Amino acid sequence: MASEFITGLELDREPVASELEVLQSIYGENAIRLWRPGADDHEGGTIRYEVSLCLPVPHEDVGIRVLVSLPPSYPETSPPQLQLLSRYIGAFGADSDLFGSVLRTFISVNGVDWVSEVCVFDGLQNVIERCVSWYESHLSAEKVGKLVREDAKDRVDLQPSLTELEEPEPIVSPSQGFVLPDGVEIVEAEAITDRKSVFVGRACRISHPSEVPLILSHLMSDRHISRAAHPTINAWRCQVGSLLHQDNDDDGETAAGGRLAHLLQILEVNNVLVVVTRHFGGIHLGPDRFKHINQAARNALELGGFLDVVEVPVKSRGKRAGS
Repeated sequence: MASEFITGLELDREPVASELEVLQSIYGENAIRLWRPGADDHEGGTIRYEVSLCLPVPHEDVGIRVLVSLPPSYPETSPPQLQLLSRYIGAFGADSDLFGSVLRTFISVNGVDWVSEVCVFDGLQNVIERCVSWYESHLSAEKVGKLVREDAKDRVDLQPSLTELEEPEPIVSPSQGFVLPDGVEIVEAEAITDRKSVFVGRACRISHPSEVPLILSHLMSDRHISRAAHPTINAWRCQVGSLLHQDNDDDGETAAGGRLAHLLQILEVNNVLVVVTRHFGGIHLGPDRFKHINQAARNALELGGFLDVVEVPVKSRGKRAGS
């Protein structure tokens, strides 16, 4: 974490600066760093930083990464948001339940109470406890699977005539990191091409913030998307009860995520995730790239029926993903 950044925060967000210094003293200076240094991730007043943590003994060799997002009104009127960045905890793929429980840290009855005070440390400790419980349950399942396999092997050794029997499958929970949540359908708009750069907009309805990392992981499992220069420029808004959750990610295209977030805001679109993939063609487009990113996003929103008025027939604007 750059000391200059903390010093700058002391001018207008002193509680946040003090909290960061405390977190550094607890977890170590190298455990905390700005989210994607060099990118304009603090547009609109939101502060984001990544925290690298280790599970406690006896699992101290297992690490996790957590993204902390602090809205402009934190800590006075808004809680922070925590997101698990690690796709694997030890040897096990993190699943939707774990991703969701971390996102719900400050809005769940089983999470952390927020009372208009700095509370990131309490949230991180709560995440560590959840990850320890999740990890130990998977270790137990792996041990059961190993015992089943060893027992089957012993029975085969005692009965040579049964050597062709299949060995039982290990009882290990599969990773659901790349599986779309139930009911989620991604629509894909027609690509926009300019000077060999290609922009593809996609959008889908979401019912909870915990679905966002799963959907992005699903998209990144597509090799064509993952190889793009900027695979998942995105923004989303989701209403949960009386709270409106929202976030965005530039994915390396500085300020692009914030522009998509502004687009969703002015269009008054909620419960929607919009993602734009940019394949770079080797020629710099300057400001035109933002125009194409916004248009690709709007096309996907229109195609998905997320806008009140659709000016162009759906069939002429693109196709549904997978069709």
